[in-house]
Amino acid sequence: MKLILDAMGGDNAPLEIIKGAAQAVAEYPDVELILVGIETTIREICEKEKISLERIEIMDAPDVVTMEDSAQTVVMSKKNSSMSIGLRALASGKGEAFISAGNTGALMTGATLLVRCVKGVKRAAIATILPMEKPVLMIDSGSNINVNAEYLMQFGILGSIYMEKVFEIDSPRVGLLNNGTEEHKGTAREVEAYELLKNTSGINFIGNVEGKGIPFGACDVLVTDGFTGNIVLKTIEGLSKFMMKKLKGIFMKNFVNKLSALIIKKEFSTLKKSFDASEYGGAPFLGISKPVFKAHGSSDARAIKNAVRQAREYVVKGVPAIIDERIAASIAENKTKIQANKAAVADEKVEKEVDADGKASARA
Repeated sequence: MKLILDAMGGDNAPLEIIKGAAQAVAEYPDVELILVGIETTIREICEKEKISLERIEIMDAPDVVTMEDSAQTVVMSKKNSSMSIGLRALASGKGEAFISAGNTGALMTGATLLVRCVKGVKRAAIATILPMEKPVLMIDSGSNINVNAEYLMQFGILGSIYMEKVFEIDSPRVGLLNNGTEEHKGTAREVEAYELLKNTSGINFIGNVEGKGIPFGACDVLVTDGFTGNIVLKTIEGLSKFMMKKLKGIFMKNFVNKLSALIIKKEFSTLKKSFDASEYGGAPFLGISKPVFKAHGSSDARAIKNAVRQAREYVVKGVPAIIDERIAASIAENKTKIQANKAAVADEKVEKEVDADGKASARA
């Protein structure tokens, strides 16, 4: 299996990306990587750090997409960037997935325009694993600010497939993020999305989910728009760091507390690890026709290795083909429902006309 990795994307590129690539091929014997970036720089780092390039190919890309670049940069002005060249390599079949820790907006735009969405998918979306006691997939977590009810319904299908196949959860529970659990809660969009999700076959929709229920496993897939989702994601990240800082302060306060910290050191490390988003590596852009993964901008080598693992599992378990199949089935089902509704409306109209004619004849 050959995967493509953007060597120049992210705050710690290219060193940590290269280290992560080496760790990934060492751990997964079936994986080969293509590192896309400035070839001379990559080779210099490998020589200096004594990093082996076994099962790692280098694809030269003289330009870099920065975090400050606009979303259109990757396809407009920086066609020779590592991100652009990597995405085009994926589209042409030179690899089976693309991973980048670079500019999120540019990556989503490039993936949409260069690799394209699955036929029938209205909008691709970033699906992020929230580091809770049990993993929760939130979709969308930042790519689509303005969405309609149909997009939210498709997000539910995409997220359900991912959690079922990659995390092996039978019949993942799909929830709609809202300001109350009652069916009528939220804006007109949420009310309409609720109805669509409730009537979509193939997903286990459990209704509305409030923010307070997220950490306690209220659902396996949390559906929302990218604006709200990104706020939730950043709030959770900040709160996790705040709690870890406060706990550390308590343990370091005095000798007795320090002794207590030593006793529960293993449990504390496990707790800290459970809040670490880098354990899950990357977030897939669900709905793109070929696998594209976004790693956190501050990813270190371990996070990159885990992103490669996620992409590998995505490919091995055939998620893209399943998404094609399920989206096609959903579209066909909706067309059937629409036709049935039109037929029912037409029949009702005929009945009313017949009834009206009958009453007119009776009066005559």
